[in-house]
Amino acid sequence: MAKRGKNYLAVKAKIDVQKRYDLDEALDILVNNSKLKFDEGVDVAFRLGVNPKHSDQMVRGAVALPHGTGKSIKILAFAKGEKEKEAKDAGADFVGAEDMIEKIEGGWLEFDKAVATPDLMGQVSKLGKVLGPRGLMPNAKVGTVTFDLKRAIEELKAGKVDFKVEKNGILHVPVGKISFGVEKLKENITALLEMIIKLKPQTSKGTYLKSIAISSTMGPGIKMDPVYMRNLLK
Repeated sequence: MAKRGKNYLAVKAKIDVQKRYDLDEALDILVNNSKLKFDEGVDVAFRLGVNPKHSDQMVRGAVALPHGTGKSIKILAFAKGEKEKEAKDAGADFVGAEDMIEKIEGGWLEFDKAVATPDLMGQVSKLGKVLGPRGLMPNAKVGTVTFDLKRAIEELKAGKVDFKVEKNGILHVPVGKISFGVEKLKENITALLEMIIKLKPQTSKGTYLKSIAISSTMGPGIKMDPVYMRNLLK
């Protein structure tokens, strides 16, 4: 804990809390001041001008990050017959149908993502109370309910991330590791930003990107300039 505190304070000392940084400046502080012995994850938090209580203002989607997340994930595929073989060949770590549903009902949750063929969703849906709150429920909107299991699994293994705005309008998304360096993190964040802007609800009025902050696993948040970030895509 002492080491964490020392590193945290060292990075925080380099941040001007009154300033809204551009992406290069923020990444430079983040990447070049991490002194921990493990490879920290990097996350971006967006505060959006939406009210998720209204279904027409829900921001939810997925994006294939150019350089992945740097995290190895375990995938569960709900599939039968030929689709079961397709899932296994594509790299799914666990594959099954009724047997997997029963296993999860018994408390097993040793996977990071789940995909399912549409014909099994009637059975999988009864796991909603278990998988939903943990962000593990297959969903057609992010491409995890599909007959094209090969593509879905390969995209997840390559670093596709899904996201959903929380009730207070906050969106947290992992974008890689400190070891990626400034350029790869910048490309990942730009791809994510482009998707979030693309998903802006038509009913969202006023400022959409209210605030943006980037942080590492053990580091403080660095606030970025939303106007600069939006202009990155022009």
